[in-house]
Amino acid sequence: MHLMMEFMAPHRLWGLVIIPLIGVLYVVLSGRTSKQRPMSSRLKLVVPKDAAWKRHGAVLLALMSLASLIIAWAIPQDYVSQPRDRATVVVSIDVSWSMEAEDVEPNRLEAAQQSAKEFVDSLPPRFNVALVSFAGTADLVVPPTVDRGVVHRAIDALLLAPSTAVGEGVYRSLDALKLVPPDPNDPEAVAPAAIVLLSDGATNIGRSSAGAAETAKDQGVPVYTIAFGTDNGYVVQDGQRQRVAVDHWELNEVAKLSGGKKYAAESAGQLNEVYDAIRESVGSERVPAEVTDRYAGLAIIFAVLAALGVISLGARWP
Repeated sequence: MHLMMEFMAPHRLWGLVIIPLIGVLYVVLSGRTSKQRPMSSRLKLVVPKDAAWKRHGAVLLALMSLASLIIAWAIPQDYVSQPRDRATVVVSIDVSWSMEAEDVEPNRLEAAQQSAKEFVDSLPPRFNVALVSFAGTADLVVPPTVDRGVVHRAIDALLLAPSTAVGEGVYRSLDALKLVPPDPNDPEAVAPAAIVLLSDGATNIGRSSAGAAETAKDQGVPVYTIAFGTDNGYVVQDGQRQRVAVDHWELNEVAKLSGGKKYAAESAGQLNEVYDAIRESVGSERVPAEVTDRYAGLAIIFAVLAALGVISLGARWP
């Protein structure tokens, strides 16, 4: 996060020294004038009591306008969001048996499939998308491609399997990024990448998800995790209900360790909202941009307010 503003001509900021000097001069001259010309009792009845604060306010606004102009003169830069033209997103979906729970209609997996397809369609056309599924093991279902139809068909074909290996899902997603085709316009460029991992359970087999998250961090790939489902979810095995509550803790750790962010969704509608938030994050980047017009606009606003204050004072005198 960039907390300090940058300037293309920082040496011009010396002009800000003028502001306190003018302020001190105004205070000194105001004190002298009031001592030399004490207001008569009759004049006090004519001049409204609020004239002083309006006068001081007009001067303050004028100084703020001058300060804004000096900052604009120094050509400030700030970080703004800009849409990415190219990136790679790996969609990693948990297909463990717990995803058959019907606490989300019609069930967790089908709701996840529908939302994942809508998310893929919402990404910019030049974004490569890969699909990974994981349960006891992880499989690269579709390598990075811009063909959304291939990804759609693969999402629809996902099948449930036993166990949950979140760590393997992350590792396989990182492997998928090695297959990203080069940009025909710039073969040497390396596009940014992110992993979007949806799961409802905790790891019970395979490599550590924390280790996988740290590897993702080392490779500069954030993992956005989605905890999908409710605490009341269950599946029926051997004629008995087995509770499959969502495990938020592990998914939060994966996101935190990788530099991503953890989300939670308890319905298909909430899942769509989560995907919208992730799309905004993945689909844009923070880049430096000149914001001179921002401070020039503030200078105009302060100048107009100062002028209105002066006009208000002048209008009270015949």
